[in-house]
Amino acid sequence: MPESNAMTYTNLGDTGLDVSRLCLGCMNFGSEQPWMVNDRDASIDLIHGALDLGINFLDTANVYSTGESEDIVGDAVASANRNELVLATKVFGEMRDGPNGSGLSRKHILDQVEASLDRLGTDYIDLYQIHRWDDETPIEETLSALDHLVETGRVRYIGASTMTAYQFTKALYISDIEDYERFACMQPEYSAVARHEESNLLEVCAGEGVGVIPWSPLAGGFLTGKYERDAKPTDGTRGAASESVRGYFTEENWAVLDAVRSVAAETDASPAQVSLAWLLEQDTVTAPIIGPRSSEHLRENVGALSVDLTAEQVDRIAEPKAPRYPSA
Repeated sequence: MPESNAMTYTNLGDTGLDVSRLCLGCMNFGSEQPWMVNDRDASIDLIHGALDLGINFLDTANVYSTGESEDIVGDAVASANRNELVLATKVFGEMRDGPNGSGLSRKHILDQVEASLDRLGTDYIDLYQIHRWDDETPIEETLSALDHLVETGRVRYIGASTMTAYQFTKALYISDIEDYERFACMQPEYSAVARHEESNLLEVCAGEGVGVIPWSPLAGGFLTGKYERDAKPTDGTRGAASESVRGYFTEENWAVLDAVRSVAAETDASPAQVSLAWLLEQDTVTAPIIGPRSSEHLRENVGALSVDLTAEQVDRIAEPKAPRYPSA
């Protein structure tokens, strides 16, 4: 199995910002859910391990464990070289009950950016992303607030996550017309078994020079190969699968996993490494968001950078899965 090697870097979309080819997802750091790391020191050690391996791109959100993730990230990077780091966080989710406790209004954004800056222990956020589309707030108001944050130096770049191609295109169009700061990147769900965005958001990103930071690149663990067709829907035991992961249990997706396992045997790599390497071969992809919960998984993920896939292997993994948008 390829070991972790020297990190490589690329630009975030059409910007000049250098980011590592893998982004450390920090949703696991907190204590809100039993599947999280649930150990502050272990979380900090894992972040330090990622930095030691050359990952400079960290992604969190204010809503992850209601600020706890940001606080852990802030502690972990306090001794790092801030000039090399790219700290990314998000805004939208509910942070408290009551009016103005969530969404993308100017008030909520301006309140939450200050809270995120405080928890992260920094004077500026490199990448500030809207976590979802807000049907209750005009996108013009949201973009104006984000532009203000860039103009005042609190934020360097802005990004978005998980919306329709129409919504994203509308936001980019309004930014161009109103001369607001433009979204530099998009976070879509994307993996070898979740390819619906190829005919939706990814076409927009490719045409508009927008970076792509896929979330769930291993399909909740399905593409690690740890599940079998007869896995029981019970949490807490090895080989068991949660309800969300079992959503991937279709014959089409098992065929993709069979191909991933075959290529893994040919390349002396793990299925997780091959799955990440497949994503890194996609022209639109900037940096998949990995979510390791142990140093072993972290090193395994980074080892994907040394897996060289042939064009035939890339096509073989893609062949069983038609890139279509799921029906409602």
